[in-house]
Amino acid sequence: MSPAHLPRPSLALKITLKIVLMSNSLASTSCYFSVNCWQTNWIPKAVAISSSGNPTVHHHFEKKGPVPVNESEIGELVNVSRLKVDFQKGLDQLKSDYMKHLSLRSASGSIENLQVDFEGETYTLQEIAQIGRKGPQLIVVNLSSFPTVMKDVLKALNDSGMGLNPQQDGTTIFIPVPKVTKEYRESLAKNAKTLFQKFKDHSRDVQNQYIREVKKKEKEVSSDLAHSVQQQIHSMAELYVSEGEKVMIAKQNELLGKD
Repeated sequence: MSPAHLPRPSLALKITLKIVLMSNSLASTSCYFSVNCWQTNWIPKAVAISSSGNPTVHHHFEKKGPVPVNESEIGELVNVSRLKVDFQKGLDQLKSDYMKHLSLRSASGSIENLQVDFEGETYTLQEIAQIGRKGPQLIVVNLSSFPTVMKDVLKALNDSGMGLNPQQDGTTIFIPVPKVTKEYRESLAKNAKTLFQKFKDHSRDVQNQYIREVKKKEKEVSSDLAHSVQQQIHSMAELYVSEGEKVMIAKQNELLGKD
């Protein structure tokens, strides 16, 4: 039987393959192993039937493309609309962070909208501080009316990705406005990658959350459906991560002055 006429195994079917390894002396060594076609998503390049009737693989494996997403099928086990919204939230947040925090113009407007987490609540900096300028190259943040939040404000400034170097003096924070140098541009581009990694982690968390939902229902549905939906959720995560990577590259090119 020729390879073209071999029956194609189903995605969840476990098959046993015999690999024949030929040494320089033409002596053959045989080994057996089990491959779950769905889990690995790999297919053999060529298979032939030996005289003993066992399938023999003579070549390496070739990876298949991404698993197509069938929203109707996914919807049998999870809420697709909610899944897409959760993925999109991460992408929207990445775009928002880039717009607010990664600009060559470190204006006080970006500082004013900086989010500060304090005792389980989130505030913008302008809600808890007085923000002004002392000359064109120095931003002044006055926290005299809310001094207990000082530590959290400094953390938010340092973690903002804007390349700032805040200096505390009592209840006041002085923030020098960085000059737009090559080093500053490269620092912002590096921060763009850091924010992208944060988005990527969010996407993985969403993926794992919904895969756990599917696994809870494995006993109620066929194993083929459960496995297929898990793969498709993974594919959706990869699509959003890929889109986020494009946003990151565009932002880095903008910051570095590339076309």
